[in-house]
Amino acid sequence: MILSAIFIIISCLIIWRASDGFEVASEYIGRNLTDGVRGATINAIGSSMPELFTTAWFLFALQDKDGFAAGIGTTAGSAIFNGMIIPAVVILAVIGYGLAKKVTVSRKVILRDGLSLIAAEIVLIFVIKGTELNWWHGLILMITYVVYVTIMLSTMSSSDGDDDDEEEEEDEDDDGEKSFLVSILTLDLEPVFIKGAINSGNAWALLITSMLIIGGSCALLVHACEGLAIGAGIHTYFVAVVLASAATSVPDTIISYRDAMAGEYDDAVANALGSNIFDVCFALGLPLFIFTLAYGPITMSPETIENITELRIILLISTIVAFLIYIYGDGMGKMKAFLLLLIYVAFTVFIASKAYGLEWAVDFGTFLSSLVF
Repeated sequence: MILSAIFIIISCLIIWRASDGFEVASEYIGRNLTDGVRGATINAIGSSMPELFTTAWFLFALQDKDGFAAGIGTTAGSAIFNGMIIPAVVILAVIGYGLAKKVTVSRKVILRDGLSLIAAEIVLIFVIKGTELNWWHGLILMITYVVYVTIMLSTMSSSDGDDDDEEEEEDEDDDGEKSFLVSILTLDLEPVFIKGAINSGNAWALLITSMLIIGGSCALLVHACEGLAIGAGIHTYFVAVVLASAATSVPDTIISYRDAMAGEYDDAVANALGSNIFDVCFALGLPLFIFTLAYGPITMSPETIENITELRIILLISTIVAFLIYIYGDGMGKMKAFLLLLIYVAFTVFIASKAYGLEWAVDFGTFLSSLVF
Protein backbone atom coordinates (compact mmCIF):
# COMPACT_ATOMS: atom_id res chain seq x y z
CA MET A 1 0.00 0.00 0.00
CA ILE A 2 2.85 2.40 0.87
CA LEU A 3 4.66 1.40 -2.31
CA SER A 4 1.51 2.12 -4.34
CA ALA A 5 1.25 5.58 -2.78
CA ILE A 6 4.90 6.24 -3.66
CA PHE A 7 4.25 5.20 -7.27
CA ILE A 8 1.27 7.57 -7.44
CA ILE A 9 3.51 10.41 -6.27
CA ILE A 10 6.19 9.45 -8.82
CA SER A 11 3.63 9.39 -11.63
CA CYS A 12 2.43 12.86 -10.56
CA LEU A 13 5.99 14.17 -10.70
CA ILE A 14 6.56 12.71 -14.17
CA ILE A 15 3.29 14.19 -15.44
CA TRP A 16 4.24 17.54 -13.90
CA ARG A 17 7.72 17.62 -15.49
CA ALA A 18 6.48 16.48 -18.90
CA SER A 19 3.73 19.10 -18.83
CA ASP A 20 6.36 21.87 -18.80
CA GLY A 21 7.55 20.88 -22.25
CA PHE A 22 4.00 20.45 -23.41
CA GLU A 23 3.12 23.96 -22.32
CA VAL A 24 5.97 25.53 -24.31
CA ALA A 25 4.94 23.62 -27.44
CA SER A 26 1.22 24.28 -27.07
CA GLU A 27 1.78 28.01 -26.60
CA TYR A 28 3.58 28.17 -29.93
CA ILE A 29 1.16 25.90 -31.80
CA GLY A 30 -1.85 27.83 -30.50
CA ARG A 31 -0.28 31.28 -30.83
CA ASN A 32 -2.93 32.50 -33.31
CA LEU A 33 -5.86 31.46 -31.10
CA THR A 34 -7.17 34.12 -28.73
CA ASP A 35 -10.22 35.04 -26.65
CA GLY A 36 -9.73 31.98 -24.48
CA VAL A 37 -9.96 29.72 -27.53
CA ARG A 38 -6.36 28.52 -27.09
CA GLY A 39 -7.05 27.64 -23.47
CA ALA A 40 -10.23 25.76 -24.34
CA THR A 41 -8.77 23.81 -27.29
CA ILE A 42 -5.00 23.36 -27.67
CA ASN A 43 -4.18 23.69 -23.96
CA ALA A 44 -7.24 21.77 -22.83
CA ILE A 45 -6.72 18.83 -25.21
CA GLY A 46 -3.04 18.46 -24.47
CA SER A 47 -3.32 18.89 -20.73
CA SER A 48 -6.14 16.32 -20.70
CA MET A 49 -4.00 13.62 -22.28
CA PRO A 50 -3.41 12.09 -18.80
CA GLU A 51 -7.17 11.58 -18.41
CA LEU A 52 -7.39 9.99 -21.86
CA PHE A 53 -4.43 7.68 -21.27
CA THR A 54 -5.50 6.78 -17.73
CA THR A 55 -9.07 5.98 -18.81
CA ALA A 56 -7.72 3.79 -21.62
CA TRP A 57 -5.27 2.02 -19.30
CA PHE A 58 -8.01 1.36 -16.73
CA LEU A 59 -10.38 0.02 -19.36
CA PHE A 60 -7.90 -2.25 -21.11
CA ALA A 61 -6.00 -3.34 -17.98
CA LEU A 62 -8.96 -4.10 -15.71
CA GLN A 63 -11.35 -5.02 -18.54
CA ASP A 64 -15.14 -4.77 -18.65
CA LYS A 65 -17.22 -2.98 -16.03
CA ASP A 66 -14.51 -2.44 -13.39
CA GLY A 67 -12.22 -0.76 -15.90
CA PHE A 68 -15.03 1.39 -17.24
CA ALA A 69 -16.10 2.44 -13.73
CA ALA A 70 -12.52 3.45 -12.88
CA GLY A 71 -12.23 5.23 -16.23
CA ILE A 72 -15.37 7.30 -15.80
CA GLY A 73 -14.30 7.89 -12.19
CA THR A 74 -11.04 9.40 -13.46
CA THR A 75 -12.64 11.64 -16.09
CA ALA A 76 -15.58 12.81 -13.97
CA GLY A 77 -13.44 13.21 -10.85
CA SER A 78 -10.91 15.20 -12.86
CA ALA A 79 -13.70 17.41 -14.22
CA ILE A 80 -14.83 18.20 -10.67
CA PHE A 81 -11.22 18.88 -9.64
CA ASN A 82 -10.71 21.18 -12.64
CA GLY A 83 -13.94 23.06 -12.03
CA MET A 84 -13.27 23.68 -8.33
CA ILE A 85 -9.58 23.43 -7.46
CA ILE A 86 -8.03 25.06 -10.54
CA PRO A 87 -10.08 28.31 -10.44
CA ALA A 88 -9.54 28.47 -6.67
CA VAL A 89 -5.76 28.06 -7.11
CA VAL A 90 -5.75 30.71 -9.84
CA ILE A 91 -7.70 33.19 -7.71
CA LEU A 92 -5.62 32.67 -4.55
CA ALA A 93 -2.33 32.79 -6.48
CA VAL A 94 -3.21 36.02 -8.29
CA ILE A 95 -4.38 37.69 -5.09
CA GLY A 96 -1.56 36.19 -2.99
CA TYR A 97 1.13 37.54 -5.30
CA GLY A 98 -0.54 40.93 -5.37
CA LEU A 99 -1.16 40.84 -9.13
CA ALA A 100 -4.80 41.85 -8.68
CA LYS A 101 -7.48 42.08 -6.01
CA LYS A 102 -9.71 39.71 -7.94
CA VAL A 103 -9.71 37.63 -11.10
CA THR A 104 -11.94 38.95 -13.86
CA VAL A 105 -12.82 36.57 -16.67
CA SER A 106 -14.72 37.55 -19.81
CA ARG A 107 -18.41 36.74 -19.48
CA LYS A 108 -18.22 35.53 -23.07
CA VAL A 109 -15.72 32.83 -22.04
CA ILE A 110 -17.73 31.80 -18.97
CA LEU A 111 -21.01 31.63 -20.87
CA ARG A 112 -19.51 29.89 -23.89
CA ASP A 113 -17.48 27.24 -22.07
CA GLY A 114 -19.66 26.94 -18.98
CA LEU A 115 -22.88 26.32 -20.90
CA SER A 116 -21.04 24.00 -23.32
CA LEU A 117 -19.77 21.96 -20.37
CA ILE A 118 -23.23 21.71 -18.81
CA ALA A 119 -24.62 20.56 -22.18
CA ALA A 120 -21.85 17.96 -22.52
CA GLU A 121 -22.57 16.60 -19.03
CA ILE A 122 -26.28 16.30 -19.83
CA VAL A 123 -25.34 14.34 -22.95
CA LEU A 124 -23.12 12.11 -20.76
CA ILE A 125 -26.00 11.42 -18.36
CA PHE A 126 -28.40 10.37 -21.10
CA VAL A 127 -25.90 8.47 -23.24
CA ILE A 128 -24.21 6.40 -20.51
CA LYS A 129 -27.27 4.69 -19.09
CA GLY A 130 -28.81 1.26 -19.03
CA THR A 131 -26.96 -1.98 -18.32
CA GLU A 132 -24.96 -2.27 -21.54
CA LEU A 133 -22.49 0.03 -23.27
CA ASN A 134 -21.52 -0.26 -26.93
CA TRP A 135 -19.31 1.48 -29.52
CA TRP A 136 -21.98 3.98 -30.49
CA HIS A 137 -22.09 5.37 -26.93
CA GLY A 138 -18.44 6.37 -27.31
CA LEU A 139 -19.07 7.71 -30.81
CA ILE A 140 -21.85 10.03 -29.61
CA LEU A 141 -19.58 11.43 -26.90
CA MET A 142 -16.76 12.06 -29.40
CA ILE A 143 -19.14 13.73 -31.87
CA THR A 144 -20.31 16.02 -29.05
CA TYR A 145 -16.74 17.20 -28.56
CA VAL A 146 -16.15 17.69 -32.29
CA VAL A 147 -19.29 19.87 -32.45
CA TYR A 148 -17.99 21.96 -29.52
CA VAL A 149 -14.56 22.53 -31.11
CA THR A 150 -16.14 23.34 -34.48
CA ILE A 151 -18.35 25.98 -32.89
CA MET A 152 -15.38 27.39 -30.95
CA LEU A 153 -13.23 27.82 -34.04
CA SER A 154 -16.03 29.10 -36.25
CA THR A 155 -17.00 31.84 -33.77
CA MET A 156 -13.44 33.11 -33.40
CA SER A 157 -13.16 36.11 -35.68
CA SER A 158 -10.12 36.29 -37.91
CA SER A 159 -9.15 39.58 -36.32
CA ASP A 160 -8.70 37.77 -33.02
CA GLY A 161 -5.66 35.95 -34.32
CA ASP A 162 -2.17 37.10 -33.68
CA ASP A 163 -0.98 36.86 -37.25
CA ASP A 164 2.30 35.98 -35.76
CA ASP A 165 3.57 33.26 -38.00
CA GLU A 166 7.19 33.93 -37.57
CA GLU A 167 9.46 31.70 -35.67
CA GLU A 168 9.64 32.85 -32.12
CA GLU A 169 12.88 33.03 -30.31
CA GLU A 170 12.91 31.17 -27.14
CA ASP A 171 15.44 32.23 -24.74
CA GLU A 172 18.99 31.81 -25.58
CA ASP A 173 20.26 31.14 -22.16
CA ASP A 174 20.44 27.40 -21.96
CA ASP A 175 22.87 27.66 -19.15
CA GLY A 176 25.35 26.30 -21.58
CA GLU A 177 26.56 23.69 -19.17
CA LYS A 178 23.36 21.66 -18.88
CA SER A 179 24.07 18.38 -20.59
CA PHE A 180 21.73 16.38 -22.78
CA LEU A 181 21.78 13.53 -20.24
CA VAL A 182 20.83 15.82 -17.34
CA SER A 183 17.95 17.25 -19.39
CA ILE A 184 16.67 13.76 -20.16
CA LEU A 185 16.99 12.53 -16.56
CA THR A 186 15.19 15.57 -15.18
CA LEU A 187 12.62 15.52 -18.02
CA ASP A 188 13.60 19.07 -18.93
CA LEU A 189 12.52 18.47 -22.52
CA GLU A 190 12.53 22.01 -23.88
CA PRO A 191 16.34 22.33 -24.38
CA VAL A 192 16.43 18.82 -25.84
CA PHE A 193 14.09 19.71 -28.72
CA ILE A 194 14.37 23.49 -29.02
CA LYS A 195 17.81 24.81 -29.67
CA GLY A 196 17.58 28.51 -30.51
CA ALA A 197 14.33 29.41 -32.27
CA ILE A 198 11.10 27.50 -31.84
CA ASN A 199 9.27 26.47 -35.00
CA SER A 200 6.42 24.18 -35.99
CA GLY A 201 8.69 21.16 -36.41
CA ASN A 202 10.41 21.19 -33.02
CA ALA A 203 7.22 22.38 -31.27
CA TRP A 204 5.28 19.35 -32.52
CA ALA A 205 8.16 17.01 -31.68
CA LEU A 206 8.26 18.40 -28.14
CA LEU A 207 4.47 18.20 -27.82
CA ILE A 208 4.24 14.58 -28.97
CA THR A 209 7.19 13.43 -26.84
CA SER A 210 5.72 15.12 -23.76
CA MET A 211 2.38 13.41 -24.39
CA LEU A 212 4.05 9.98 -24.77
CA ILE A 213 5.91 10.40 -21.48
CA ILE A 214 2.68 11.46 -19.79
CA GLY A 215 0.96 8.40 -21.28
CA GLY A 216 3.64 6.08 -19.89
CA SER A 217 3.36 7.59 -16.43
CA CYS A 218 -0.40 7.03 -16.57
CA ALA A 219 0.19 3.27 -16.91
CA LEU A 220 2.17 3.43 -13.68
CA LEU A 221 -0.60 5.50 -12.10
CA VAL A 222 -3.28 2.94 -13.01
CA HIS A 223 -1.36 0.02 -11.50
CA ALA A 224 -0.53 2.07 -8.40
CA CYS A 225 -4.20 2.99 -7.90
CA GLU A 226 -5.20 -0.65 -8.28
CA GLY A 227 -2.61 -1.69 -5.68
CA LEU A 228 -3.68 1.07 -3.29
CA ALA A 229 -7.32 0.05 -3.61
CA ILE A 230 -6.49 -3.57 -2.79
CA GLY A 231 -4.43 -2.47 0.21
CA ALA A 232 -7.18 -0.16 1.47
CA GLY A 233 -9.88 -2.79 0.91
CA ILE A 234 -11.99 -0.63 -1.40
CA HIS A 235 -13.02 -0.67 -5.05
CA THR A 236 -10.52 0.81 -7.54
CA TYR A 237 -13.29 3.12 -8.73
CA PHE A 238 -13.15 5.16 -5.50
CA VAL A 239 -9.36 5.58 -5.68
CA ALA A 240 -9.69 6.65 -9.32
CA VAL A 241 -12.35 9.28 -8.52
CA VAL A 242 -10.11 11.09 -6.04
CA LEU A 243 -6.44 10.21 -6.53
CA ALA A 244 -6.17 9.30 -10.21
CA SER A 245 -8.32 12.28 -11.15
CA ALA A 246 -6.19 14.68 -9.10
CA ALA A 247 -2.94 13.22 -10.51
CA THR A 248 -4.12 13.54 -14.11
CA SER A 249 -5.17 17.15 -13.49
CA VAL A 250 -1.59 18.25 -12.77
CA PRO A 251 -0.98 19.62 -16.32
CA ASP A 252 -4.30 21.51 -16.28
CA THR A 253 -3.41 23.09 -12.96
CA ILE A 254 0.10 24.08 -14.06
CA ILE A 255 -1.02 25.59 -17.37
CA SER A 256 -3.89 27.52 -15.78
CA TYR A 257 -1.61 28.77 -13.01
CA ARG A 258 0.99 30.04 -15.46
CA ASP A 259 -1.64 31.65 -17.67
CA ALA A 260 -2.99 33.44 -14.61
CA MET A 261 0.51 34.60 -13.58
CA ALA A 262 0.86 36.10 -17.06
CA GLY A 263 -2.45 37.92 -16.64
CA GLU A 264 -4.23 35.68 -19.16
CA TYR A 265 -7.25 34.98 -16.97
CA ASP A 266 -9.54 34.00 -19.85
CA ASP A 267 -7.17 31.23 -20.92
CA ALA A 268 -6.61 30.12 -17.32
CA VAL A 269 -10.32 29.46 -16.75
CA ALA A 270 -11.06 28.36 -20.33
CA ASN A 271 -8.38 25.70 -20.03
CA ALA A 272 -10.09 24.22 -16.96
CA LEU A 273 -13.56 24.27 -18.53
CA GLY A 274 -12.36 23.13 -21.95
CA SER A 275 -10.44 20.28 -20.34
CA ASN A 276 -13.63 19.16 -18.64
CA ILE A 277 -15.49 19.05 -21.93
CA PHE A 278 -12.65 17.01 -23.43
CA ASP A 279 -12.64 14.71 -20.38
CA VAL A 280 -16.33 13.85 -20.32
CA CYS A 281 -16.65 13.56 -24.10
CA PHE A 282 -13.41 12.48 -25.75
CA ALA A 283 -11.21 11.10 -22.94
CA LEU A 284 -14.08 8.78 -22.03
CA GLY A 285 -15.64 8.34 -25.48
CA LEU A 286 -12.53 7.26 -27.44
CA PRO A 287 -11.39 4.42 -25.10
CA LEU A 288 -15.01 3.23 -24.82
CA PHE A 289 -15.39 3.28 -28.62
CA ILE A 290 -12.15 1.33 -29.24
CA PHE A 291 -12.66 -1.15 -26.39
CA THR A 292 -16.22 -2.12 -27.38
CA LEU A 293 -15.25 -2.46 -31.04
CA ALA A 294 -12.45 -4.82 -30.03
CA TYR A 295 -14.11 -6.79 -27.23
CA GLY A 296 -17.84 -6.23 -27.61
CA PRO A 297 -20.38 -4.53 -25.31
CA ILE A 298 -19.68 -3.82 -21.64
CA THR A 299 -22.30 -5.19 -19.28
CA MET A 300 -22.53 -3.27 -16.01
CA SER A 301 -23.57 -4.57 -12.60
CA PRO A 302 -26.21 -2.74 -10.52
CA GLU A 303 -23.46 -1.47 -8.18
CA THR A 304 -21.45 -0.04 -11.08
CA ILE A 305 -24.57 1.60 -12.53
CA GLU A 306 -25.37 3.23 -9.20
CA ASN A 307 -21.81 4.48 -8.67
CA ILE A 308 -21.36 6.05 -12.09
CA THR A 309 -24.89 7.48 -12.09
CA GLU A 310 -24.47 9.30 -8.78
CA LEU A 311 -21.07 10.56 -9.94
CA ARG A 312 -22.54 12.03 -13.13
CA ILE A 313 -25.30 13.75 -11.16
CA ILE A 314 -22.76 15.20 -8.70
CA LEU A 315 -20.66 16.37 -11.65
CA LEU A 316 -23.62 18.15 -13.24
CA ILE A 317 -24.79 19.76 -9.99
CA SER A 318 -21.29 20.91 -9.04
CA THR A 319 -20.73 22.33 -12.53
CA ILE A 320 -23.96 24.33 -12.39
CA VAL A 321 -23.06 25.66 -8.92
CA ALA A 322 -19.54 26.54 -10.08
CA PHE A 323 -20.95 28.25 -13.19
CA LEU A 324 -23.17 30.43 -11.01
CA ILE A 325 -20.20 31.26 -8.77
CA TYR A 326 -18.08 32.24 -11.79
CA ILE A 327 -20.70 34.44 -13.39
CA TYR A 328 -22.13 36.16 -10.30
CA GLY A 329 -20.73 39.62 -9.69
CA ASP A 330 -17.96 41.38 -11.57
CA GLY A 331 -15.03 39.16 -10.60
CA MET A 332 -13.79 36.28 -8.44
CA GLY A 333 -12.15 36.93 -5.09
CA LYS A 334 -11.10 34.96 -2.02
CA MET A 335 -14.66 34.24 -0.91
CA LYS A 336 -15.44 32.47 -4.19
CA ALA A 337 -12.14 30.59 -4.07
CA PHE A 338 -12.85 29.24 -0.59
CA LEU A 339 -16.40 28.32 -1.59
CA LEU A 340 -15.08 26.29 -4.55
CA LEU A 341 -12.56 24.55 -2.27
CA LEU A 342 -15.32 23.75 0.23
CA ILE A 343 -17.42 22.11 -2.50
CA TYR A 344 -14.49 19.90 -3.53
CA VAL A 345 -13.78 18.92 0.09
CA ALA A 346 -17.45 17.94 0.52
CA PHE A 347 -17.24 15.84 -2.65
CA THR A 348 -14.09 14.07 -1.40
CA VAL A 349 -15.69 13.34 1.99
CA PHE A 350 -18.72 11.83 0.25
CA ILE A 351 -16.58 9.59 -2.00
CA ALA A 352 -14.45 8.40 0.96
CA SER A 353 -17.58 7.70 3.03
CA LYS A 354 -19.21 5.82 0.16
CA ALA A 355 -16.03 3.76 -0.35
CA TYR A 356 -16.32 2.40 3.18
CA GLY A 357 -20.09 1.98 3.05
CA LEU A 358 -21.13 4.63 5.58
CA GLU A 359 -24.91 4.66 5.78
CA TRP A 360 -25.48 8.36 5.10
CA ALA A 361 -23.29 8.24 1.99
CA VAL A 362 -24.98 5.09 0.66
CA ASP A 363 -28.42 6.62 1.20
CA PHE A 364 -27.40 9.89 -0.43
CA GLY A 365 -25.90 8.02 -3.37
CA THR A 366 -29.11 6.04 -3.83
CA PHE A 367 -31.10 9.27 -3.82
CA LEU A 368 -28.86 10.81 -6.48
CA SER A 369 -29.13 7.71 -8.68
CA SER A 370 -32.93 7.83 -8.42
CA LEU A 371 -32.92 11.28 -10.05
CA VAL A 372 -32.05 9.71 -13.42
CA PHE A 373 -34.18 6.58 -13.43
